[in-house]
Amino acid sequence: MEINVARLIGAVTREVSTREFNGKPARVLVASRAYGTTVDDLWDALTNPERIPRWFLPISGDLRPGGRYQLKGNAGGSILECEPQQHLAVTWEFGGEESWVDVRIGKNPAGATLRLEHIAHVPEEFWEQYGPGATGVGWEQAFFGLELHLQKMKAEIEPKEIEAWLLSEDGKSFTSKLSEAWCRASIASGAEASAARARARRTTEFYSG
Repeated sequence: MEINVARLIGAVTREVSTREFNGKPARVLVASRAYGTTVDDLWDALTNPERIPRWFLPISGDLRPGGRYQLKGNAGGSILECEPQQHLAVTWEFGGEESWVDVRIGKNPAGATLRLEHIAHVPEEFWEQYGPGATGVGWEQAFFGLELHLQKMKAEIEPKEIEAWLLSEDGKSFTSKLSEAWCRASIASGAEASAARARARRTTEFYSG
């Protein structure tokens, strides 16, 4: 695959903050980017159980508000809100922890915009170890798969091929640059620079195996 890593990195806006959520301090990550497709197509790619496995993971469950979903080998949770073509909110339950994912879609001159917010009560020792990249890198790898799918490359590229590329030297370089980008977002939010860079290095090592 010919992948323009610099363009992918530059396509995403990243924000890191803290917020009171459900009565406790929470870490908040926001990743936003534009896609060259329609709002309807982007929404369908995000919510259609036949399309989700083509760029992310197989999904099962009762996929409607109040229902529960399960991503194969990964997170599950409850579907809290669903406004077609606009807004999806779910819980994200993995490893005995619950967090919250809020997705909003809008129009832009080039097509459609995706804004993903992930809110979590992160144990302080985990945050000190990895920082925002632990979550941010994973979501951006999914954004990458989504882009390939929306570019109509789905007939040529399977998720296993995307996974294989991410484990290649080029893919590991991409992951490292994603980790550095979340490091910069963390520093912009007020984190001490040397500590943020150390967290980013550990995140890169984690994702690179």
